[in-house]
Amino acid sequence: MSKTLPILIEINVGGEDAKSGTAPASQELEKILLAAPRWGSLRIRGLMTVPPYSEDMEGARSFFRQLREIRDQIAARRLPAIAMDVLSMGMSHDFEIAIEEGSTCVRVGTAIFGERTKA
Repeated sequence: MSKTLPILIEINVGGEDAKSGTAPASQELEKILLAAPRWGSLRIRGLMTVPPYSEDMEGARSFFRQLREIRDQIAARRLPAIAMDVLSMGMSHDFEIAIEEGSTCVRVGTAIFGERTKA
């Protein structure tokens, strides 16, 4: 029995060294997009990002907008094995802005469970 795993490509919209993900206009991203049809068990469903932290949640808006625009550009290409229906961006402190900018998936663990304690 074959199983297909839906995945997201992480885009490092802030260019931060401490964060993972490919740069928005990188050759690496293009290689991933073109290789996707050869990955029989993986299906690219969309993009995700974590922007640079800002106390002011409006500080994330331009990064969220940038990711949505990248998603729209990729979707318009109608590449095989790629569906751009998931846009994962926004966390407990900025999810409202992320939703306004088109997020379909937010991560709100801190809002639900509270701050994590460091061990």
